[in-house]
Amino acid sequence: MSQSGNGVSRRRFLQGSGAALGGLVLSTWLPGFVPHSVAAEVTAAGRLGDQAPRGYGAYVRVGHDGQVTVISPKIEMGQGAHTGIAMMVAEELEVPLSSVSVEDAPPDSELYADSLMQFQATGGSTSTRHSWQPLREAGATARLLLIQAAAARWGIDAAQCQARDGVVHGPDGQQLPYGELVDAASVLPLPESVVLKTPDQFRLLGTPAPRLDTPAKVNGKARFTIDLQVPGMLVASTLTCPVYGGKLKSVDASTARAVPGVRDVVTLDNAVAVTASNYWACQQGLKALHVEWDMGEHAAIDSAQLDEALQGASSRDGVVAHSSGDIEAALGGAASTFEAVYEQPFLSHSPLEPMTCVAQVRADACELWVGTQVPAFAQQTAAAVTGLPPERIQVHNQLIGGAFGRRLDFDFITQAVAIAKQVDYPVKLIWSREEDMTHDLYRPHYVDRLTAALDADGRLQGWQHRIAGASVLARYIGGLPPSGVDSDAVEVAIEPIYALDSLQVNYIREEPKVVPVSWWRGVGPLRSTLALECFIDELAHNAGEDPVDYRLALMDAHPRAQAVLKLAAEKADWQSPLPAGRGRGVAVSAVFGSFVATVVELQMDGDKGVRITRLVSAIDCGLVTNPTSVLAQIEGGTLFGLSASLFNEITLEQGQVQQSNFHNYRQLRINEAPGVEVHIVPSSEDPGGVGETGTALIGPALLNALAAASGERLRRLPLSRAGYFPVQGA
Repeated sequence: MSQSGNGVSRRRFLQGSGAALGGLVLSTWLPGFVPHSVAAEVTAAGRLGDQAPRGYGAYVRVGHDGQVTVISPKIEMGQGAHTGIAMMVAEELEVPLSSVSVEDAPPDSELYADSLMQFQATGGSTSTRHSWQPLREAGATARLLLIQAAAARWGIDAAQCQARDGVVHGPDGQQLPYGELVDAASVLPLPESVVLKTPDQFRLLGTPAPRLDTPAKVNGKARFTIDLQVPGMLVASTLTCPVYGGKLKSVDASTARAVPGVRDVVTLDNAVAVTASNYWACQQGLKALHVEWDMGEHAAIDSAQLDEALQGASSRDGVVAHSSGDIEAALGGAASTFEAVYEQPFLSHSPLEPMTCVAQVRADACELWVGTQVPAFAQQTAAAVTGLPPERIQVHNQLIGGAFGRRLDFDFITQAVAIAKQVDYPVKLIWSREEDMTHDLYRPHYVDRLTAALDADGRLQGWQHRIAGASVLARYIGGLPPSGVDSDAVEVAIEPIYALDSLQVNYIREEPKVVPVSWWRGVGPLRSTLALECFIDELAHNAGEDPVDYRLALMDAHPRAQAVLKLAAEKADWQSPLPAGRGRGVAVSAVFGSFVATVVELQMDGDKGVRITRLVSAIDCGLVTNPTSVLAQIEGGTLFGLSASLFNEITLEQGQVQQSNFHNYRQLRINEAPGVEVHIVPSSEDPGGVGETGTALIGPALLNALAAASGERLRRLPLSRAGYFPVQGA
């Protein structure tokens, strides 16, 4: 449901949607964004009044063939979002999952804004949490209207009818399939309210369901941006200044133009692009260029300088993000104190599909084919580059071959449009792996400094937590709020699951300048959970207490957290003794609306070899839409985080990123990867997030297991920095 090339507006589309699409089209709005009285004015045909409501629009279309299409504001990027969304609608609409398909929503920040993130985006593990209520309401509304249409045809009360498997059944055996009812249903007024199913009535939700996108990805029919072919298109690739902030000084392209297949050489402010008939020719053309760069003011900066600056910043006061009790009195009157400093490095996203975008710029319009987590931002940046109004920018969102937060940014889209603006044909920009890794927007480098106050018996009275690092939020929205606090950077830290008489969290913004920063899978909760769960583990050992028991005693206010911790410990045989050289580590947290605990069992092989012998996770993510997806997301997220914890960091010399491909930005190999045991706690609570929860827990659980097995307490990731390596055959 992309905007048409002739600039048809959303309102115009909806006004004609019932007739043009041949079926029942419904639009619902998330309560809280607009008054119910306004939402009720939307008719069953999807028509809007002159004043279009603001907020979330979830469109459900039932066709004459009975097939159901859901227009989803959430993008499919391998996390199973489209399958979960289809299940929500299918459950309430009473149709088989096989009859539901999902299409991506067009760019519209007002209509498709995520209620949790406050803009149109896929990220932050919000897809299920955000869609749960409105999409089910849309399905239930469609079902109710179809039942009313059938009842009217039979001349009976709608209460005498029921829907099942895409058919309305009457009391005397009458049957009418949905497809025969959509025209009559489309002229009925929307109900003032609908009653949603209770969990005990679910037939589909909560059951294992196959992913809708799996068949096409297995048989090769799925097309990602990197696979696309657009008529007249050439391939483009770039060389960008190796130092962030540097500029292009000069380029000699004569040799490059002689490479067979090369068409054009395009210069940008900080990059050079080659267009050619194929990617290989692009790369050969780039290698033939003679480029001179103005490296700029950051060319003398290296990682050691950034480390020193961040460590120094962590001792400053910054701004207070949270304060309860009296931490100064607690520390001043403490029988003893305990301090630890944890450090987490810059990280690259490095998705399997590097940054790729197809762009065509014409005099009166621009068209994009791109996998993006932020389609409205893609539209806006194209408008800024071309000078065209946003409604003249058409975005075709594509399947995403890995994102992990990288495609929440749009720098590569900006670059593709800037190249396409200078030529008269569509271009498919493909970054090389080296370009992708050395010009990423990185997970920030962080330092967490914690100081705990302990009484004479070693009991915890409270702690001060200083968080120093760059602000992704400030870069993303153009500055910090008046409080001076990056809410993402302090998430979890300001609301720990542990009872503390006194708690103070300070945020110190320290920008590295030489590298841009962005969201990375797990975002703020990952950063805070590592520091908190390593610190609480150290406090337990300092007190001579079992790490699980120590945590449980401080979590009486969070029974769901206690439950996942107990379950993970039980499944991991926490209480059973281990021989020397083996140890277990645990971490537990409330992240993304879910409660998760992870236990790592680790065996030392020599002084530095580590073999993970067991990895157990327990999650309470509220009502489960699809347990298959929950298991896959916890497994995948945990192993993704394990790779980073074992191997990954981005370092700089003379302002340039040193890691350029997977030979020096190592990933976990199959023969090193442990099995991930996942246990789901049955729950009737509202759904929580899943996609990033596993990533947030594995780092601290691994560090705590290493301390238990080896006796060495590391406070900085990755383990490879200290010489540790995984033993094959884990």
